[in-house]
Amino acid sequence: MTDAKPITLTIAALGGQGGGVVADWLIHVARRCGYLAQATSVPGVAQRTGATIYYLEFFPASGVPAGKRPIFALMPHPGDVDVVIASEIMEAGRAMQRGLVTGRTTLIASSHRIFAIQEKSHMSDGRVDAGRVRELARQHAGRYVEIDMQAVAEAHGSVISAAMLGALCGSGALPFASGEYVEAIRASGIEAVSSTRAFEAARIAAAGAAPGAVPPMPQDAPSRALSAAWEERIRTRVPAPAQAVAREGVRRLIDYQDSAYANLYLERLEAVAALEPSRDDCPLTLSVARGLALWMSFEDTIRVADLKIRSTRARRVLDEVRPSQGQLVAVTEFMKPRIEELCGTLPARLGRWVLRSKMPRRWLTRLTGGRRIETSSILGFLQLYWLANLRGRRRNTLRYSQEDQRIGRWLAVIAQTAPEDHALAVEIAECQQLIKGYGETHERGTASLNAILTDLFERPRRGAAAARVRALRAAALADEQGEELAKALAAA
Repeated sequence: MTDAKPITLTIAALGGQGGGVVADWLIHVARRCGYLAQATSVPGVAQRTGATIYYLEFFPASGVPAGKRPIFALMPHPGDVDVVIASEIMEAGRAMQRGLVTGRTTLIASSHRIFAIQEKSHMSDGRVDAGRVRELARQHAGRYVEIDMQAVAEAHGSVISAAMLGALCGSGALPFASGEYVEAIRASGIEAVSSTRAFEAARIAAAGAAPGAVPPMPQDAPSRALSAAWEERIRTRVPAPAQAVAREGVRRLIDYQDSAYANLYLERLEAVAALEPSRDDCPLTLSVARGLALWMSFEDTIRVADLKIRSTRARRVLDEVRPSQGQLVAVTEFMKPRIEELCGTLPARLGRWVLRSKMPRRWLTRLTGGRRIETSSILGFLQLYWLANLRGRRRNTLRYSQEDQRIGRWLAVIAQTAPEDHALAVEIAECQQLIKGYGETHERGTASLNAILTDLFERPRRGAAAARVRALRAAALADEQGEELAKALAAA
């Protein structure tokens, strides 16, 4: 008989983050240190695309009676895990949800976020609150360690797997010397120099982290300064609570189109600001400042092409791929334009005619469907470059005409409503949240907004009109198919 017990460890990582590499390193370390070790992996794509659970058990060989072998488990059992290391803060949340984190568990997590598909595709703000995950981690884990492993890896030209191994070593949760971890990295030959640097930085950060402390988040790069004339205009004509948003709106629309377009944005915003009963508290101006900037920078084919050929995007791709010296990187864009997007790029009268016609529409449809454009080639780049340079003619396109009319109607309803019911006007302004994306997503949002405005003017106006618009907006954001909105519209 022996009192020796296995050390149980779970790695929660996303696809491509090297969770399997970390498991291999740990197996190497454990066996060098006289432990019997086993590792298994459990794909978890049903919960989050690409997420995988790696489960490891280490048993001291000295505690095994002669002629006997321990029986290792193949999956982590709730309440029986000593260490959990998560490559991202929400993966730590998933581990807690599965019951893998208890008072016996050391939980080690990276503070950075990789948004899940459900978060990014949600009709409204679908982001999960990372603060709540941290709060639960402090309550349920025996010990909680958090550092920004992704930032550590990027700072040392490595990948997050090396930082995960370093954080695990620095936490002291396993009885292995740091030199053994380094030897495992070197023996694997996987970017040994950069991986060792990232390992050491993460080890020091984790060893010095206060229990449950949240590392400082990296600051965004400062926004490009506006000219003195823009600043003066915003300062004198836009209420103070909305000035910061207005500045970002001007920057966005200059980048999207030009200064004249940004000027139109401010003219529209100033007209809304005049409807405020007070310049101290201006929820209507603040809501319109945000929503109008987003709507006026709608995503058309010209915008998509412009963003895909920018040097900043090329640098981001290279930062993620990290090619070796002299290695070439090919970038292929997958695009699936519909007939509506193609006609939206045409001059307004021509675009409408093509949509109504038969033969021209059938001919243009040949250009739709899935297309691959290699922007790292001269020909592919020039295709998108030509399309992006149609920006100067955007105001003549069908899509611009359509969106400009919709924006005008939205602002007109706000202007008509605000003098009688300011709270209702604010709720109407907030309905801009429904307008997002492109293609069918954009069309559904537009249809939902039209349905809400139609309901507003067809029903007898009551004191609870603002509450009804708010409820209808929430219903529209609840599902993409519009079923909840239809039910809410049908309700008395």
